Amino acid sequence: MTETGKPVRKGKRSLLRIVFSRTMLITLLLILNFLYLLSVIFDLFKFVPVLFGSLVVFTAAMELLILNSRDDVDVKLTWAVVVAVLPLLGAALYAFVRFDLGNRVNRKLLQNSVQASLPFVPEDPGIMEQIQAEAAELLPVARYLTDQANAPAFTNTEVSYYPLGEDFFEALLPELEKAERYIYMEYFLVSEGHMWNSILEILKRKAAEGVDVRFLYDGMNAFSNLPYGYPKELEKLSIRCKMHAPVRPFFSTHYNYRDHRKITVIDGHTAFTGGINLEDCYINIDSPYGHWKDTAIMLKGDGARGFTLLFLQMWNATERTPDFTPCLQRPEHHVRCEGFVIPYGYSPMDDENVGEQVYLHMINRANDYLYIMTPYLIPDEELINALCFAAKRGVDVRLILPGIPDKRSIYALSRSHYRVLIESGVRVYEYTPGFVHAKVFLCDDLHAAVGTINLDYRSLRHHFECSAYLYGLPALADIKEDFHRTQEACRRIYLEDIRKFSRFSKIFTYLAKFAAPLL
Repeated sequence: MTETGKPVRKGKRSLLRIVFSRTMLITLLLILNFLYLLSVIFDLFKFVPVLFGSLVVFTAAMELLILNSRDDVDVKLTWAVVVAVLPLLGAALYAFVRFDLGNRVNRKLLQNSVQASLPFVPEDPGIMEQIQAEAAELLPVARYLTDQANAPAFTNTEVSYYPLGEDFFEALLPELEKAERYIYMEYFLVSEGHMWNSILEILKRKAAEGVDVRFLYDGMNAFSNLPYGYPKELEKLSIRCKMHAPVRPFFSTHYNYRDHRKITVIDGHTAFTGGINLEDCYINIDSPYGHWKDTAIMLKGDGARGFTLLFLQMWNATERTPDFTPCLQRPEHHVRCEGFVIPYGYSPMDDENVGEQVYLHMINRANDYLYIMTPYLIPDEELINALCFAAKRGVDVRLILPGIPDKRSIYALSRSHYRVLIESGVRVYEYTPGFVHAKVFLCDDLHAAVGTINLDYRSLRHHFECSAYLYGLPALADIKEDFHRTQEACRRIYLEDIRKFSRFSKIFTYLAKFAAPLL
């Protein structure tokens, strides 16, 4: 809404989106590649040996460069195939993505922000000793997240689990109303409707009362959800607002480095995260894909400060005078609760794949069962092998995926992994009422992760993400109950069902699977 109360006009897809997209760049490079081949065939016969020889040397050099990069095997294989088939196009596209000129400034700004935040990381000096005494099996992942992601562990944090977007929305509004000092919100998608307008009314009122209200959202929203100047509209309402990584002509690999996080922090004592964006379909109003199944958690107590840190690291990346002092403010009302919480995030702009490492840790340490809800299943071979090995060593591994897809190509690629998983003993279920957007891992009644991280390359490699590692909390029983209740609304996929999948989807996955790391 504007100051006058009139709805803000939604951003429209424009010709600029097409002209400045990566698709257009690839098209231009394909044309150049084609023209090169035509010139060789029709005009330059006498130079064919030289041109062909130079092309072979160039391709070989590119293949060596790719094979010696620090990318994982799947990514290397994809780029190697692209360069081998279309050397000029492949090399140009690889250089465009690798050198990432459009994000170098952002990378430096974020690194500086994270570095500046280190003295303000809200650590409890005795937390590791407490974990070692009370929950020794949590210690390895707690050390890893503390050392590699600056994500400390917390105790005395009450966690509430919300099995649907409607439940999250119902809990969020009264918590926003209680804010006295600040409200920080960071979301991937936001669009006008009942959900966002209800939240915005509270934010306007709180900002008028003097509460520090900040809103950060991803720049992709300017393409279809919100006008480009929407931050200025919110500034008029005394709401500090920023758009993360606005798409720049040609310089943006704009499907990469998106802010996929979903965070709300209130006064440092209450935080929300999960898969739920600020759009009506997430609370099952006008959902285009049947019933929308999503989840969220609320943290009350010390653990909320971990999400304060994550938000401020992103916010302060573009601030001249970064301020992290809110991270050090302890909740006034002390919460006593058993178990531990580790809020963590990670960035695609470093070489540490924190999200995947945490998932691998949970898969590999599961002894009794491992339950997973995810909207997409496009993992690398390491994750697939870990899931298969867990099932083969007797772990009850179950996956719940959508029954109605939001993206048919991604749905087909997800299904391409079913056979190897099912043959290894993994139980695969599809949610028949609609679309599953939840990102939930649960194992052995002790470990869980709830956040924004999908089981696909985009979440695990190319996006900013966040989650909360939960250990020994009463909320884990609620997560388990929700999984079983959701499973009852699913159909289990067997090998004979795979044989009935459409021939087109099978052919598509054979052709597209090598490109999965780039999707």
